[in-house]
Amino acid sequence: MAGCACDGTRETNLIYACSGAANTGLLADQVMRALNRDGVGSSSCLAGMGAGLSGFLESARGATRNIVLDGCKVACGARIFEKNGIAFQHYVMTDYGVEKGKTLISEDLIEAVAGRVEGLVKA
Repeated sequence: MAGCACDGTRETNLIYACSGAANTGLLADQVMRALNRDGVGSSSCLAGMGAGLSGFLESARGATRNIVLDGCKVACGARIFEKNGIAFQHYVMTDYGVEKGKTLISEDLIEAVAGRVEGLVKA
């Protein structure tokens, strides 16, 4: 069952997407929404983290996993977590054969990347 740890405690997976201006940011955002829909975790606000808002920072510090989805290798999302000293798992959309500024973001692509990320999160 998603969200349950083996010892009976509840897992809290928070998912953040750097939605950027390119197609890769759109993919990161849509993958986050698919993972949220599929019960892998709950979407949270990367902008709130970047702004240093205490509620978002405390939620991230208390999460079982912070899953950061960046569109490209610039890795804005990862940099926000590093700056705040908060642990995270990192996935970059261009690592899945997506070319920034070129690849069309389709439902099939969203589902394929979401499935791969979900498998890695649960590994």
